[in-house]
Amino acid sequence: MTKVGRIATGVGLLAALCVPGQAVGTPVGVAMPGPVTAPPVLDLELDGDSLSLRDAFAILEGRPVTAHLAAAAQANMSRTRAGALAALDDQRVYGWNQALGPLKDRPLSPEQAEQFQRNVLRSHAAGVGEPLPDNVVRLALILKANQMARGTFGVRPEVPQRLLAMVNAGVVPRMPQIGSLGTGDLQPQAAAGLAALGEDAPVRYGGEEGPASEMLPKAGLPRDFTFEAGEALPIISGSTVLAATLMDAVHRATVLADQAEGAFALFMEATRAERGSLDARTHKERHIPEENAVAARLRAMVEGSGWMTEEGRERLDPANYHPRVQDAVSVRAAPHIMAGLRHVIDDARQALVREANSSTSNPLIFKRKEGPGYEFVMGGNWDGSVMGHLADTLNAEITDIGVLSQELSGRLLSPRWSYDLPANLAGGTVGLNSGMVQVQTVAAALIPEMQARATPAGTLSRPVKDGQEDHNTMAMASVRHLHENLDRLEIVLAVQYLMAAQGIDLIAEKMSGLALGTTTQSLLAEIRKHIAPLGEDRYLTPDLERAIWLVHNGYLTPSVAR
Repeated sequence: MTKVGRIATGVGLLAALCVPGQAVGTPVGVAMPGPVTAPPVLDLELDGDSLSLRDAFAILEGRPVTAHLAAAAQANMSRTRAGALAALDDQRVYGWNQALGPLKDRPLSPEQAEQFQRNVLRSHAAGVGEPLPDNVVRLALILKANQMARGTFGVRPEVPQRLLAMVNAGVVPRMPQIGSLGTGDLQPQAAAGLAALGEDAPVRYGGEEGPASEMLPKAGLPRDFTFEAGEALPIISGSTVLAATLMDAVHRATVLADQAEGAFALFMEATRAERGSLDARTHKERHIPEENAVAARLRAMVEGSGWMTEEGRERLDPANYHPRVQDAVSVRAAPHIMAGLRHVIDDARQALVREANSSTSNPLIFKRKEGPGYEFVMGGNWDGSVMGHLADTLNAEITDIGVLSQELSGRLLSPRWSYDLPANLAGGTVGLNSGMVQVQTVAAALIPEMQARATPAGTLSRPVKDGQEDHNTMAMASVRHLHENLDRLEIVLAVQYLMAAQGIDLIAEKMSGLALGTTTQSLLAEIRKHIAPLGEDRYLTPDLERAIWLVHNGYLTPSVAR
């Protein structure tokens, strides 16, 4: 599994190692996979009701995609558009014949409508910072088109078709990350809207970046497009960029949850842990489905292990061996701790499926409750509070997994805590060789950074825009912090994998004749394909860089992962 399309962050090590799609980021000593068959094109028909997370994850993984509107959705959109225009005769409507934000009480004449659409996008395209990854942008445009297909935004079918034409042609608007408050993702979506108009907003096409006015014709698309009355606001209203970035985070978190379980299983082998903490009867009594599932996967990973037995535990010091009785809390409670992450991931997945197939603009257009025709209804349905708080909660769980992983790595350094592994996991003479103590420090250095970034941004609302927008979810900040911590967790787990593998190799001779579990053996073999065991002290940065690369690209995902 190769991870592509990521949020740009300030974690320089990953930026250097893991440039999507570029072998230049591969550390020395890591074997690149051979040629693979290109995946089939994902052909999506958007009807506003049936876009799935499986489709979204495929887009995030870089699968080629084409998308088009269902015929029934186009017909419904055309009917709603006609009804919306008729309703303007006797209704003052935000963003249609009235201005926006603090200027909402300023009327607009029909003659001003077209220029107003362009001005809205120009004034709102004020974001800064690194652009969002290409695959996140593609997904955001498809989400927007799918939501428009519901027929409640009042736009012509030509509007989502223009967005999809860019996706299908491989044109990617550059959406800056900074500026959104979780109040509709105004800045990044306005940048995409300007690109759709054919203005000079930057886009990428064919490995080249330039103004949309030049790049659209190169992609075989008409340069110019016109948004008519009421069509600019639906482009920027609604939290589709937030949804796309959170989907990317959930996808990454799922892969790392799998790898956290694999790293823990390898740790259990290295410390010859008590198998009783995985007993299905114990976990069944807690009535937490995710906990039962984690424990079951861990049991499967260590199935057949002779290391995690009384004979295995006795091997290192038979003369002084005493039954262990039970392991430390970090070991015994790990299935429950890891279940918390799985629970939040499941909650986020359900919320994101709803979000992908919902109407999230303001205003919305409905058939009148009584009598013929349509009416506009103004509300706050674009708000990103639910997604923002889910991102904060997921970040807390990700951080807790990072803390757990760092604690487990730390146990491996101490002969007392690791049950007689060599001190510091030194491969030669202990003392003359310092082993992996500073590798573990890398993980410890990242934990306070993770904890600081796990502060819930969703509790930090502040009023803007002359009080018209006086509550803001700050959800984009929540998702950006989440992605930064996912970057850090990749490094922390790489440390644990590297150290657990070293612990196993250091005592392998004494454990001769006893097998590891089938899955843990395969994880160890994957690591050793790229990183040799540590004997005499050596330059360790390359070893850790290789381990990070393996985690980042999913090579250490256990075979029993769901």
